[in-house]
Amino acid sequence: MKQGKKPTKRQKMEIKANGLSMDNWLVERDTPSMMIIVHRESGNSRTIRRGA
Repeated sequence: MKQGKKPTKRQKMEIKANGLSMDNWLVERDTPSMMIIVHRESGNSRTIRRGA
């Protein structure tokens, strides 16, 4: 697993739009179709899908 990076402002808005706290998540991978985020403390990962 790659290391997570601090989210950009746009990424923070997407994380918040999914009902998550933007301060607790790091971005592992960001592609046009999805964004994989990792929790800072627990290491759990989630996928945020984009588009239709």
